Amino acid sequence: MNAIDTRSVKRDSLFLTAELTLADGGQSTRVKVRNLSDGGMMAEADLYVERGMRLAVDLRNVGRVTGSVAWTQDNRFGIVFDNEIDSKKVREAPAPAGDSTPRYTRPSSIAPPSAQQASPRSIRKI
Repeated sequence: MNAIDTRSVKRDSLFLTAELTLADGGQSTRVKVRNLSDGGMMAEADLYVERGMRLAVDLRNVGRVTGSVAWTQDNRFGIVFDNEIDSKKVREAPAPAGDSTPRYTRPSSIAPPSAQQASPRSIRKI
């Protein structure tokens, strides 16, 4: 068995995006998050990275997390976080902005019980 076969850390397979910034500066790059655990993640992007490179990734509901590249293969690479995170928070729906209550609308195909339906005879053809 190799090191990959012996990993016992639970990780979630998922598909979402995150912003990644290399430690040497530069612009952030959008990456696809393929799987995630409390200690790291697998990302996919058309980005050149090498094992050991320092970086930071902005994860939804968690914020900026620093770490380093653990492995690379084609356009996928593993990131080990400096500090563990609560990976379940990333899967949750984004927190609403501000203190306002979200406004929901009803599809027009669902009329409230108080709405009166027009009879077909009362509809005038034009």
